[in-house]
Amino acid sequence: MSHLQSGKVDISLIQTAARTSLINLIEQCPGKKAIVWDNSLAGPVGLIAQYSILREHGVIKMFPLRNIPLPETDVDHVIFISRPKLHLMDYIAHNVHAASKLKTDSKKQFHLIFVPKKSLLCMERLKHKGVFGSVMVIDEFKCRLFPFESDLVSMEISEVFREYTIENDPTYLYQTAQVIIYLQKLYGTIPKVWGKGHAAKQVWDLVVRLQKEKNNSEDMKNQQQSCIDQIILIDRSVDLITPLATQLTYEGLIDEIFGLNNATANFPISNFLSSEERTTESLAEDKKVIILDSADKLYADIRDKNFNAVGAYLSKQAKSIGAQLENTQEKSVQEMKLYVQRLPQLLGKKKQLAIHTAIAECIKEVTDSYDFLDTLQAEQEFLNCIEVDKPSPYIEEMISQSKPLVKVLRLMCLQCIASSGLKPKILENYKRDLVQVYGLEALLAISKLEKVGLLKVQSSTRQYTVLRKALHLTMENTSEINPTDISYVHSIYAPLSIRLAEYVTKTGGLKQLQDVLGLLPGPTVDETTSVNTIPNTDSPMTVLVFFIGGCTFAEISALRFLSQQEDSNVEFVIATTKLINGTSFINSIIEN
Repeated sequence: MSHLQSGKVDISLIQTAARTSLINLIEQCPGKKAIVWDNSLAGPVGLIAQYSILREHGVIKMFPLRNIPLPETDVDHVIFISRPKLHLMDYIAHNVHAASKLKTDSKKQFHLIFVPKKSLLCMERLKHKGVFGSVMVIDEFKCRLFPFESDLVSMEISEVFREYTIENDPTYLYQTAQVIIYLQKLYGTIPKVWGKGHAAKQVWDLVVRLQKEKNNSEDMKNQQQSCIDQIILIDRSVDLITPLATQLTYEGLIDEIFGLNNATANFPISNFLSSEERTTESLAEDKKVIILDSADKLYADIRDKNFNAVGAYLSKQAKSIGAQLENTQEKSVQEMKLYVQRLPQLLGKKKQLAIHTAIAECIKEVTDSYDFLDTLQAEQEFLNCIEVDKPSPYIEEMISQSKPLVKVLRLMCLQCIASSGLKPKILENYKRDLVQVYGLEALLAISKLEKVGLLKVQSSTRQYTVLRKALHLTMENTSEINPTDISYVHSIYAPLSIRLAEYVTKTGGLKQLQDVLGLLPGPTVDETTSVNTIPNTDSPMTVLVFFIGGCTFAEISALRFLSQQEDSNVEFVIATTKLINGTSFINSIIEN
C-alpha cells in the first residue's frame, strides 16, 4: 500500500475504503465461501484486496464466471461478484441451475453482489431465468475506482467510449460524474474545472446537478478546502490520434507488446531462465507473470523513460551493484558488519535488475523486427503529414499479407485523422481491399469506426495540420535519452491531450490556446466553483486530469515528465475510465 501514498493526494484512502466495503459484504456470509468473479473484475479487485486478505475472511475458492457449471466445492456460500450485464446474468442462472441439481450442493446459499450498483433489468433477467428466488442476497459493492499508483486511478470500464459515441448511452458518463463526486467527498471540493469535448461538458453538468441535490442534505466535507486545486476533463474524442500512435516508453511498450493489465504482464518464460535451465527443464509454464508497479523501485525509475534510454540505465545500475557486491577486500570489522546488513537489499536490487534486463530483451526482440520498424516509420510519416493524401503502400501491403485486422485499422485511422479525413477514392479502395481479404467482419468494423469519427471523408479544414504547427505536436531532433519535451514518449510526437493540459496549467497558457480550441470538437468547460480557497503559492498546484474514454501509459508518462521539470509548479494526478493502448482502443469499438 505504501506505493499509493507518496503523493499530495493520498490514493490509499480509495483502496482502504473499497477493501473495508468488500470485506463487510463478504463477512455477511458466515462459514466457508467461494467467490465467482466476472472476468473484467477479478484483476481490478486484486488491486484492492489480494487473495491472501480474502482468505482470512473465509474465502477458500475463487472461480471465473463462465457459461459452464462450477466445480464441486465444499463451501457454505457461493458469492457471484459481477458488473450489471445481461449475458452475465445468463451465466449466473446456468451456474445456479447446475448446482441445484447436485445433491452435494443442495445446502449451498447463493449471493449476488453487483459492481457498482444493482440493475433492475438484470434482476428481471434472473426472474425470467427462474433463479431469482434461489439467490439469497442481492447487494451492491459501490467500488467505482481502482487504485494503481500514488498518482493514478482508473474505473477500468473498457466500453465507455463506445457507449457514449456509438450507442449514445450516457450511463457511464453518469458513473463518471459519480466518481468525481466521490473524489470530492474524499478530498474536498475542487475549486477550478477546465474541460474539452461533449462528454466532458455532459459529465461536468451532471456533477453540478448531482451536487446541488446532495448539498441540500449532508456532506459538509465538500465545503472544505481540497488538496486538488483543479480538474481537467478530457473527452477522448478531442484527441483520437494519441492512442493510435505506438507508445515508445518502457511501460508503454510492455503494454503494446505483452498487455499490461491491473499492474501485471505475461512474458515468455524462456527469457528469464539461464541456458542451463532452458535445456534441463521441461517448461510446464510458458509464461512468466510479473507484477509491475512502483513498489519495485527500479521499475518506478525506468517506466517513464523512452525505451532507447533504458538499456544504458540498466547497464549503469548493473555496474554500480556489481561494484558494491565485489568490494569486500580490506574492510574493517565495522564496515563488514554494515556490508552484511546491506547485503539482502543489494541482492534484492540485483534480482530486480535481472528481471528488467530480461523484460528489456523481450521488448528488443520485437522493436528490432522489420514489422515493428516499418509500422513505426509509416506512423511517423503520417504524424508529420508526409503523403497523408495518398494511398499508403505500407497499408496496402499489410492488407495483401492478411496482417491482423486491428493492426491495419489502427494505421488506417491514424492516416485518416492526420489528414483530417481520407479522400473518398482512397477510403473506398481501402474498404474494398479490406472486405476482399477479411470479409464481412471488416465491413462491420469500418461502419463502427465511421460512427466514432476514426474513419471519415476529408473535410475542407485541415484541423490536425493547423494543430500540429500551433501546438508543436511534432518535434524534430529531440533527445530520447535526456528529453526536454513530452514528445519523447512517441519519439517525435507530443500527445495532443497532454499539450492541452500543459497549456491549461501554465501561466498565460489558456490565452495561447484560444485560437485553436475551435478546431477541436465539442464545447469548452471553464468554471470556478464558489469554494473559499486560500492559494498557497509555495507548494505546487495539484491538478487532476480525468480522461473520459481511456488514456495510454505514454500520456501518463508525459504528465509525470511535466511534473518533474525544474520550472514546473504543478503535480498531476491522473484518473481515467480505462487504461488503453491503440489495439485495445480499436477492439473496444469494433467488438460486438
